[in-house]
Amino acid sequence: MRVGILTGGGDVPGLNPAIKAVVHRMTDAGHKVVGIRRGWGGLLKCRPDDPASIDKSTVGLDRLAVRRIEREGGTFLHSSRTNPAKIKPEDAPDFLKGKGAGDKAQDYTDHILSVLKALQLDALVPIGGDDTLSYGLRLHDEGFPVVAIPKTMDNDVSGTDYCLGFATAVSRSVRFITELRTCMGSHERFGVIELFGRNSGETALVSGYLAYADRVCISEVPFNIERLAELLKADRKASPSNYAMVVISEGARMEGGEIVQRGRADAYGHQKLGGIGQVAGEMIKEITGVGIIHQNVAYLMRCGAPDALDLMVATNYGTLAADLLLAKRSGRMVAMKNGCYTHVSLTETRAGARKVDIDALYDSENYRPRMRSVEGLPMFLR
Repeated sequence: MRVGILTGGGDVPGLNPAIKAVVHRMTDAGHKVVGIRRGWGGLLKCRPDDPASIDKSTVGLDRLAVRRIEREGGTFLHSSRTNPAKIKPEDAPDFLKGKGAGDKAQDYTDHILSVLKALQLDALVPIGGDDTLSYGLRLHDEGFPVVAIPKTMDNDVSGTDYCLGFATAVSRSVRFITELRTCMGSHERFGVIELFGRNSGETALVSGYLAYADRVCISEVPFNIERLAELLKADRKASPSNYAMVVISEGARMEGGEIVQRGRADAYGHQKLGGIGQVAGEMIKEITGVGIIHQNVAYLMRCGAPDALDLMVATNYGTLAADLLLAKRSGRMVAMKNGCYTHVSLTETRAGARKVDIDALYDSENYRPRMRSVEGLPMFLR
């Protein structure tokens, strides 16, 4: 068997250990593994009739090639936010330009399949979030064998309780939230800490819960800025150090308002998020007259090496994905369910991004986590 592996979307700690685990399991069983550089973009830009192009887009993987990669964060295969089914004319490789019609986005899946055939790949392991895996599902629908591994700091891929990168993102966020207390207390200000989280507020919810933030605003529940300001004002008055803090998801929005985003939409229709913390902070200052410390933690959440939990899950996800390939079971996604490793149909990703269970985990009136009882809940309260 000859298996390809790629990483797409934003990088997270845990990608490299997952790659390494797949390589070890497959090569130990006598099979070949080929790394695809720059995710779906690597396949899109590869010319199947050009050896130099193939060399640029791929790398052979064996034990020596992956010997040290689990010690670092990110992905040594690099990544991209490319959707071969929706390529704008200006983004198409030169050798594919002119094959489409007009100025509409083009579907180059036929080209991707021809590249996979030229690379003599028997199956593919994409590692990514909802967007990356949606195209993996497309290839599965086209009849190409796919086994997927879910990753995203937002922990929002449907079909699994856990996605690679989530634990490390929460660990980093809790650390920064806690350390920022010294600044807030010293200057007696409100702290507004913005965390990644487009469609799901789980990272902000869990980080705020573990760091004992006064308030948490998540993507799923629009917030009233005047009420939030009054709650923080009361929190500050009750604090011996005369400060208060709110953790806010980048995808959160005010009542009657829109998500703060900017720039050109990517291949999956997403603009860059970020800025709701600053906007909300300035309004809170105007309402209360109290100074603000605004901190967007952003890429600090996803940089560096994985923590022990992400290292463990990544290694086991990679091993399980390889086991599925060896058993010739495709169209699957490795997953965590109720604390146990398992696998589900890749079609479960069609459900879209998973959301926070508001009724069970969030106080929408007071903007804070609400865990009335944790008995029987899985480790990450999902």
